[in-house]
Amino acid sequence: MILYPAIDLKDGQCVRLLRGEMDKATVFSDSPADQARAFADAGCEWLHLVDLNGAFAGRPVNGEAVEAILEAVSLPAQLGGGIRDMATIESWLGRGIARVILGTVAVEDPDLVREAARAFPGRVAVGIDARGGRVATRGWAEETEVEAIDLARRFEDAGVAAIIYTDIERDGAMQGPNVAATAALARAVSIPVIASGGVSSLEDLEALRDCGAPLNGAISGRALYDGAIDLAEALALLKG
Repeated sequence: MILYPAIDLKDGQCVRLLRGEMDKATVFSDSPADQARAFADAGCEWLHLVDLNGAFAGRPVNGEAVEAILEAVSLPAQLGGGIRDMATIESWLGRGIARVILGTVAVEDPDLVREAARAFPGRVAVGIDARGGRVATRGWAEETEVEAIDLARRFEDAGVAAIIYTDIERDGAMQGPNVAATAALARAVSIPVIASGGVSSLEDLEALRDCGAPLNGAISGRALYDGAIDLAEALALLKG
């Protein structure tokens, strides 16, 4: 399993939200590029980037911060937030993002996801963010009637590189991930699944690793910044 350290960008800063609420942001760094270097120096293999402002605006907002990260490190980075048309997908991939994450458009324009996955094999992921098992879109501000597993199955033959599954109620709350729901999703599709939301201890990572489903990796943010998870120990645990 791969550990994806999260760098969530709001107003050019590295922050963490509580359950996706923008007014409950804790600033952890004024320099996302320095934070990216710290993760690279610690031995991380990937970065998980989110343009939080972009998720609400429906277009890229923290482009300068993302570009600073890409200039600072050579690690592959996946990016989500406000990516809702082919021009934006092409722009980010052309600027050095290894993989774009499509969330809102996976519900609202699934044909775009399919088109992008065909055009850029291995470089398009689907972000499925759920509250109570149902998908939320537009920066988690709008809830739908779509079930997370049903949405994942719609892309089974689309060629997407991964599904990032986030349990919104667990995100940033330091209460542990929804292991059962994540494992159920991973068993329902053949697409690699990355767990997100609530990963706050080595025991959480161990539970995901040993859940019986073939997870690709796990995303963690606040716990790495707070020191609840020792990054070196986490990397060793998942590699072992």
